[in-house]
Amino acid sequence: MRAVRLSQHRDVSTAPLAVEDVPAPEPGPGEVLVRVRACGVCHTDLHVVEGELPGRPLPITPGHQVVGVVEATGRGASRLRPGARVGVPWLSRTCGECRFCKRGLENLCERGRFTGYDVDGGYAEYLTVHEEFAHPLPSDA
Repeated sequence: MRAVRLSQHRDVSTAPLAVEDVPAPEPGPGEVLVRVRACGVCHTDLHVVEGELPGRPLPITPGHQVVGVVEATGRGASRLRPGARVGVPWLSRTCGECRFCKRGLENLCERGRFTGYDVDGGYAEYLTVHEEFAHPLPSDA
């Protein structure tokens, strides 16, 4: 599949992103494979590209304002079916156990994982996400 990848943090004016052919991801346990239909560009993506957020391993596929269609489900994933239209946000996964998660403040999760920052994001043909963080969207919107 084709993906826009970041291999080195640099000023966005130097065009640090490159289109690459990479293997399509496989959904793991509890995950869904999403065919990306659209992905917005957020200022947070610029912070990731330019290295203004604490460093994470590279390369990475940025992009976290994703709309797509579920193509496949991993073992144990049952909430979404292939063909479902979904949105995938910045928050990709939480621990469910820390003090913030227990208070319903998942966005502050001490072990949170973020789309396009910790895990590959939507500047690609496909991405995987835990099904709890793939939000159903109306098919006619």
